[in-house]
Amino acid sequence: MASIPQGVYTRDHWPAVGGTAGGLRKRWWGGYEVELRADVIIIGSGAGGGVMAAELAEGGLDVLVLEEGGYHGTEEFTADGAAMARKLYRDGGLTFALGTPPVMFSEGRCVGGSTTINGGMSWRTPDMILERWRREDGISDATPDKMARYFERVESFISARLNDPETLGRDNELLKQGADKKGWRIIQNIRNTVHCAGSNNCAFGCPTGAKQSTLVSYLPRALRFGARVYADCRVDKLLLDERENRARGVSGRVIESNGQPSHRFVAHAPVVVVCCGSVQTPALLARSGLKSPSGQLGHNLALHPNAKLVALFDEDVEAYKGAHQFYQVREFQEQGIGVLTAINVPPGIIAMSMPMYGERLGALMRDYQRMVIAGCLIEDSVTGRVRVTPGGKPVCTYQLARRDAQQAVRAMSLLSELMFTAGAKRIILPFEGVPELTSIDDVRWLRNQHIGRESMELLTVHMMGTARMGDDPRRHVCDPRGQLYGARGVYLADASVFPSPIGVNPMETVMTLATRSAEKLLRDHQSGRLLS
Repeated sequence: MASIPQGVYTRDHWPAVGGTAGGLRKRWWGGYEVELRADVIIIGSGAGGGVMAAELAEGGLDVLVLEEGGYHGTEEFTADGAAMARKLYRDGGLTFALGTPPVMFSEGRCVGGSTTINGGMSWRTPDMILERWRREDGISDATPDKMARYFERVESFISARLNDPETLGRDNELLKQGADKKGWRIIQNIRNTVHCAGSNNCAFGCPTGAKQSTLVSYLPRALRFGARVYADCRVDKLLLDERENRARGVSGRVIESNGQPSHRFVAHAPVVVVCCGSVQTPALLARSGLKSPSGQLGHNLALHPNAKLVALFDEDVEAYKGAHQFYQVREFQEQGIGVLTAINVPPGIIAMSMPMYGERLGALMRDYQRMVIAGCLIEDSVTGRVRVTPGGKPVCTYQLARRDAQQAVRAMSLLSELMFTAGAKRIILPFEGVPELTSIDDVRWLRNQHIGRESMELLTVHMMGTARMGDDPRRHVCDPRGQLYGARGVYLADASVFPSPIGVNPMETVMTLATRSAEKLLRDHQSGRLLS
């Protein structure tokens, strides 16, 4: 069990309530067992929620953060992928967007949100994307010059920097060798780390605390300025003053260790900031009876489809040693293939995602030491949707475009060519029924194949765009400050507000937009408008 910082409360470490020391006091106010109050309630503690909490608390507001997941400190993080997935991911990381093919996606469900379990990539929003948002979505300050100070503030606080040279692993050495021989543009990755030890455990929590997730950066800062963080608290509904059509708080349940809801709570505040991610944010708003005047809530789901291959070498690569994604190939970014890179994936996850079974799979996994797992990011040309079931749970649907399927085949061909150039002997593709590749000649064959979408194994960790920000309530869900159209005092601060996909890791963009929105909220607070 992690030590709990002062100001963080979990189901096992609640503060005194109503004068009763320890545990929960049953206080049947309107049927609720716990009653809390604040100036601002923030739902979620990841890239959006963590930043909002720190900025608003430092600005003098009484901030309450409610996080559905548990609190897990650095000392709890291990390389046991299955155990960490159960602790840190929603549904153990095994959720799917329904379509052809189904696309597996992952959401962090812990204090720190997805920043706790991501790779730490810290990239600014590309200039061309900012310009598109300014031109097409009416976000007037979405220019590189005007956004620079927000990017710089975030980068300074999360220590966004190039990977330390001593953390270069053999898998990324091979990636660079292949790219250099091909003459392709390859760059060092920028990640939010301080003295990275190269344990390559990013996806299951950084065991040294080097990765500057909100768990170890923004949330401690928020606590220093008096914010409170309640873990294991699932918000079920936003509470609205229907007469004034504005926020007045939230209600929800405490989540027990078995995942079941128990004690009820209500929290009161005139400002509620929803930072639950592109799947859970539209679901929560829909459960609360909030409907966007544009009718676009839950629409426009983009997810940067990812595909990965396994390349086998004659040498022991030991891809689990070294920093996560030390290098990225950006040669084809303007052609819609955002990234080619080498990634470390634990054996259990690799085995589960390979398009093979039984003895053949067992034989492959015995060669785990000699594997390089390489992946690509494809920019979406279509979008999907998040709907809510009668029981209140979100369901994602996403139909891969034929163009994007062709891009996935092209990206796998390029990666295969690079890996063979670096010395790979065999390559296993994420396409069921497609044979292994054993030479460059096989890559030429692959380029000319029509591979059905139904045979593809795809995944993503970049969900965006289901509550788009912009100046037109007929097309957008929230205004350029992040305030929900049709509900005063309800703000959104996560990747759901992206007007379009961005082609790079979304973490820094979320943090930067949250920093910008927090500044605007604090201006309203200073003028007396925010809480009135």
